[in-house]
Amino acid sequence: MTASATSNLDQQDWKIGVDIGGTFIDFCALETRSGRVASLKVLTTPDDPGAELMTGLSLLGEREGLDPAGISRFVHGTTVGINTVIQRRGVSLALLTNAGFEDVIELARLRMPDVYSLFCARPDQLISRDMIFGIAVRLRADGSEAQAPDMESVAKAAVAAKAKGASGIIVSFLHSWRSDAQEAAVKAKIGEVAPDLFVFTSSEVWPVIREYERTTTAILNGYVHPRVSGYLTALEEKLASRGVAAPALLTKSNGGVMNAAEGKRSCVQMLLSGTASGVIGAAWLARRAGEKHILTLDIGGTSADFALIIDGEPQFGSGELIGEFPLHIPSVSVSSIGIGGGSIASVDAQGVLRVGPESAGSTPGPACYGRGGMQATVTDAMAVCGWLGHSQMAYGQLQIDVGLARAAVTRLAELIGRTVEEAAQAILDIAISEMFVEVEKLASRAGVDLREFTLMPFGGGGPMLGAFLAREFRMAKVIGPPRPGVVSALGGLVADLRGDFIRTIFTHLSDQAVLLLRAALEALSDEGRGWLKKQGNSGPAALNASADMRYVGQSFEIEVPIEVAWIANGDLGAMEHAFHVFHQRIYDFHDPDGEIEIVNLRLSAIGAGPTLEFPTAAPDLQTAIAPEREIPVFTGKDFEWIGLYRRDMLRPGGRFAGPAVVAQDDTTFAIPAGAQVEVDRHLNLHLTFSE
Repeated sequence: MTASATSNLDQQDWKIGVDIGGTFIDFCALETRSGRVASLKVLTTPDDPGAELMTGLSLLGEREGLDPAGISRFVHGTTVGINTVIQRRGVSLALLTNAGFEDVIELARLRMPDVYSLFCARPDQLISRDMIFGIAVRLRADGSEAQAPDMESVAKAAVAAKAKGASGIIVSFLHSWRSDAQEAAVKAKIGEVAPDLFVFTSSEVWPVIREYERTTTAILNGYVHPRVSGYLTALEEKLASRGVAAPALLTKSNGGVMNAAEGKRSCVQMLLSGTASGVIGAAWLARRAGEKHILTLDIGGTSADFALIIDGEPQFGSGELIGEFPLHIPSVSVSSIGIGGGSIASVDAQGVLRVGPESAGSTPGPACYGRGGMQATVTDAMAVCGWLGHSQMAYGQLQIDVGLARAAVTRLAELIGRTVEEAAQAILDIAISEMFVEVEKLASRAGVDLREFTLMPFGGGGPMLGAFLAREFRMAKVIGPPRPGVVSALGGLVADLRGDFIRTIFTHLSDQAVLLLRAALEALSDEGRGWLKKQGNSGPAALNASADMRYVGQSFEIEVPIEVAWIANGDLGAMEHAFHVFHQRIYDFHDPDGEIEIVNLRLSAIGAGPTLEFPTAAPDLQTAIAPEREIPVFTGKDFEWIGLYRRDMLRPGGRFAGPAVVAQDDTTFAIPAGAQVEVDRHLNLHLTFSE
């Protein structure tokens, strides 16, 4: 290597975001000093998690000259945790709870997954009934101790749990949100009699009122802990072996990041990291493009994820489903359905064509990938109709084989009495209709009119189907980011440090509540600042507060953003007004004379992420863009010759009309008839539809 080349490597400052999905691992990298942006997709290796990460770093080195020593920020999102739950590959756990409350997780909230199905059954719990031990212990609702823990029964339970093969123990007692002393004492006792078992208490994982929600969140944390901790340890070792000095940061369900040391213990915080990162990346792109209200559509190999961005900000909530179990920590609100590019189409016993939720994944993948897949998928249907197959995919790693796609779809076509093209179109129509139903639910819950929103499709499959879904909702606009296939990786790249903290105070909104609120806010603020310090935050930081509030007599509450100054100044009127406004927005109703309760006070400690500048381009004087060539595409009834465009040839100010196909390294953008397309200075595609 020459001296000049060595000097150039020494001057590198790479910031890298990585996201692992079901089919691909995505990389988005920015060399800040030169402004160069690089992106990449690598097929996942389910049998060897982490190997695809090393492959990707090697390819970035070969193609972009990336020197691992020049990486100053490395943010990683992974599906190891959520896949462990979905596939039920976690460790054996035991649960210690109050005597008489051994059925807390089985009773749950007495809700069935599908209340309209006579054949619906609840899922098997992650901890079997014989591994749940009742302990003679009781804390009163006010936090005073009614009965101290029977340490002899604790010791016997720990020994029995170990004998039955438990790797860890979850401790969750009634009212531990008031005081964690009993759970902490029991944890210490288990450490004495069974030191090789890991222990998590519900109060340390998420100290919130309602024992089921607190218990199941702690169980999820323990269930994935060994696999996530082992994966992160191996990740750090592999990065160090490659000469990456930057600490590994992990994307979280709340859209922020944390360091790997915390991730090994707070595993539950990263279960929805991938879906949350996609929304954070989309919000960053939307603000950059001047769009305020966005419906995001992230389609990967196995699922389609939807989220709303309102006034430039993602929406947050709790109770998101992890497989079949609710997660009660703050998360970016995302709705998911089992429709992805690898979703398998089949004909049921009644002769009805169905799509998903089974997926071909990355191995063997859709038939058209030529990796051994034999079943028709959504991607195969796109290939049969002609939307795919005109360029390499995934940065040259895949070449679409239309012949294999036709063979797979033909088998279905014969079963339903359609031509192969008609069967392929039917697969696409069903996929879009399934997504339509889920998005309609999301819009109804949020009380928004989607005609006022812009759709942003991303992921490998989002641009293939997004514009067709937007047309069904009569949305006026679609925006296509320049690298839609790696938006989730971009989200990690631009994300802030974010820690969420909670105190249950359970009080009426009255003058007597001021002291409680101030004490809770002070404790949360100290906890938040301490967390940011442990994360190594040295830049700007913010403490944002919210309160879970409800009218007296209501069973559940809503989270209302509030100002820290309102609590400091005792301005209860401002909090009351904010609650009425929020309640009106969600339910189209509020009661100005209704008495209000505050259940929880929440605080988010946010350390600002890096300020990144991505390159922009000057408008081209030539606005009309001619296609590279014309290709035959089945548009619903017959084949039609439409324009094929290369994404890297589109310049700002350029315009063209649909129907058209835009091919690029990370995805393919299918543009239906009636769409007018314009390229902005950030190289986004803006699609508008005429009435």
